[in-house]
Amino acid sequence: MNSPIENAQSVVATAAPKRNDLEIKDAQIIFGSIWRELEAELGREQMRFPKEIILLGGAPGAGKGTNTAFIAKVRGLTCQPIVMSSLLKSPEAMALKNAGSMVGDRDVVGLLLRELLREEYQDGVILDGFPRTHVQVECLKLLVDQMHALRREFYNTPLSIHFRQPTIHIMVLFVDEKESVARQLKRGRETNALIEEAARTGIGQLPEDRPTDHDESLARRRYRVFKEQTWDALQSLKEIYHYHFINAQGPVSEVEKNILSELEYQSTLELDSRTVDRLRGVPVASQLVIHARQEMVKRLDSYELEHGPLFARVVAFIEEKILPVILRHAISGTAHINAEEKLLDEPLALAMLIDVFSERGYHAAVDIHRIEVPDRLDLSTGQLTCRTKKVFRIEIRFQGSEIRRG
Repeated sequence: MNSPIENAQSVVATAAPKRNDLEIKDAQIIFGSIWRELEAELGREQMRFPKEIILLGGAPGAGKGTNTAFIAKVRGLTCQPIVMSSLLKSPEAMALKNAGSMVGDRDVVGLLLRELLREEYQDGVILDGFPRTHVQVECLKLLVDQMHALRREFYNTPLSIHFRQPTIHIMVLFVDEKESVARQLKRGRETNALIEEAARTGIGQLPEDRPTDHDESLARRRYRVFKEQTWDALQSLKEIYHYHFINAQGPVSEVEKNILSELEYQSTLELDSRTVDRLRGVPVASQLVIHARQEMVKRLDSYELEHGPLFARVVAFIEEKILPVILRHAISGTAHINAEEKLLDEPLALAMLIDVFSERGYHAAVDIHRIEVPDRLDLSTGQLTCRTKKVFRIEIRFQGSEIRRG
């Protein structure tokens, strides 16, 4: 059975856009009406938007589709991207796109907000093709304001893990007009070849065929629309959100290097502010591993939001007992600590310890050893009673110092 969100999505996707709605250019009116509809249908507790949104924009032919998978891999995202052009499939929207124009803002924002509420996007999503106009930029700002408001509202409730601190990245792939037109026309030639091959063999899925990819004047017009509307809209976000300008003129390998350097992981951008404060005393290693980053960030935030007192004790133990040993082994990059700390008897505390070190760029491993220790001797019988001592053997590995040896 479909969820309420999926049912709502289906209704909106099949509804014909209203011409008067398409003509509205007031972001407050557009966003406000859509938000009220969503809240009335779903309730505020279900307004759960992604933790991380990467807004991927760029000139036609800049390589958004080509580079999306690489961006997802860098950020540890496993869900499919949201491609606005795929959401807008109504006949009226398709006619506008085929002419090199864009559909109305209300259609774009309405479909997008409902799509973002899907469960598979909760940890993060790449959004391809939004925002493209100044109205959409203002609607984005209003959405992020609402996400912060929901976070404040549910901050100290059992639902807080669903309303975490949002992270917004603006990523712009840029090519000049000459390169954009050349790539669009090349894509058109490749599309024709695929269509002819599919017609000849009856095998294969037909690709999207854009009229702008076959006409140089339409390709140039599409680029000018980007420069006159989308480019200015995206530039207006530079001072508000995390902004990444990517030179996409070169080959794919070069563009990937540019993307990687722009998306270096910074935990302070993603963790809850209380979690950041709690971890401030644990230094960040120079090489931070980002494997399974979304799940790790979610766990750390849940420790702070749902198990704060225990988390505080674990972090204090790390700072007071483990870090002094690590500092003495900074050259070798390996530290071994034996601890009989009762705190670690709690399985959740042990998980917290490992996640904290993983988040800060270390590799932590813990073995539990039980040692029989003589405790009492009965002189009359000669019976020796032992107690079991539990020792936690903690190994911390990190990038050590390279010293020249003569």
